[in-house]
Amino acid sequence: QVQLVESGGRLVQNGASLRLSCAASGRTFSSYSMGWFRQAPGKEREFVAAISSSGVSTEYADSVKGRFAISRDNAKNTVSLQMNNLKPEDTAVYYCAARYSSGNYFLAAARYDYWGQGTQVTVSS
Repeated sequence: QVQLVESGGRLVQNGASLRLSCAASGRTFSSYSMGWFRQAPGKEREFVAAISSSGVSTEYADSVKGRFAISRDNAKNTVSLQMNNLKPEDTAVYYCAARYSSGNYFLAAARYDYWGQGTQVTVSS
């Protein structure tokens, strides 16, 4: 079992940068594929970024490609999302998610088994 706790969300201005972190419990973090998702008010949860268990492979939603970067530190049981050039449409609650896997990453929310409570990111115009 994995418990996930996100942090780093806050109110920022258009064009700002922000780094989200997700701390995971458990001794087998390096065996989990990780993902970031977001949900804006009135919208469905959407994929943002994913990273394989080793950190070698990553994938991004088209809307954030070139602006966001996902990374992980398996020694510290953390996964991060560096967000640059933030836009008002990036406003959402951001969630990290985990799935026990080796070598793959996943884009579909239904593929993940564990979720954090979310952290609010608000980008003002």
